[in-house]
Amino acid sequence: MYKILKKEVLAPEITRFKVAAPEIAASAEPGHFIIVRVDEKAERIPLTIADYDKKEGTITIIVQAVGFSSRQICNLETGDSFLDLVGPLGKHISTEGYKKVICVAGGLGAAPLYPKAKSLAENGAEIITILGARTGELLILEEEFSALSKELYITTDDGSRGRKGFVTDALRDLLEEDSDIDLVIAIGPMVMMKFVSELTKPYGVKTMVSLNSLMVDGTGMCGGCRVTVGGETKFACVDGPAFDGHLVDFDEQLRRQRFYARYEEEAKVHGHAGGEYQCHLQQ
Repeated sequence: MYKILKKEVLAPEITRFKVAAPEIAASAEPGHFIIVRVDEKAERIPLTIADYDKKEGTITIIVQAVGFSSRQICNLETGDSFLDLVGPLGKHISTEGYKKVICVAGGLGAAPLYPKAKSLAENGAEIITILGARTGELLILEEEFSALSKELYITTDDGSRGRKGFVTDALRDLLEEDSDIDLVIAIGPMVMMKFVSELTKPYGVKTMVSLNSLMVDGTGMCGGCRVTVGGETKFACVDGPAFDGHLVDFDEQLRRQRFYARYEEEAKVHGHAGGEYQCHLQQ
């Protein structure tokens, strides 16, 4: 059993949990994820490790209540426990050797982006962050990114906070002004990562995306997180979830994301977890 030490609502339907998991925390690195199970009858859900404290022996997860299983998690309270946590899983990313990095988050993408930005900053990189959301009340981790970043830009679709428009609008301006950017990390909805990758390609800026939202089983056995990268089939859970954004076939992934829409609606109506095949790590 893994006890919840702290629960905090970050935004409507978005909740942060600090969980006691010393063995997982000891091995956690940026880019890792875990598999969570609330109880014996619950679905196994892959969730990004949004932060970790090796000394304290804790990990942090951030969950958006979208389908049945994610709502089940968000209904837990401080003092409750998860039956199972398995991890850390996936490939961690290297954060050494970068001088200036633009971190781009769309909505819940701020959660998996944060440990990467934190590690990059600890390794000496100058961080510029763009946080985007549909509306201002859905922005998360603004204070945390502000503490890491030399510059922080906010964009919202409706203009309720920061600049009205998309993260790509702010990113385009930065790329035009500064030719010293050696990495862009973009995490958020699939379509956002697609357009960020298309934008950075002509500038020749290395671009990393994270395909967390594709994962189902989390161990490579189910095949649900197949992704074509550079013409080769990869699996987000074991080969990623971070990939070169210029090599990902985003159109293929956007088509595949629609496969589960009907099952999600059925799960909401009938009140069971069978439909929540895609966990909501960053969308």
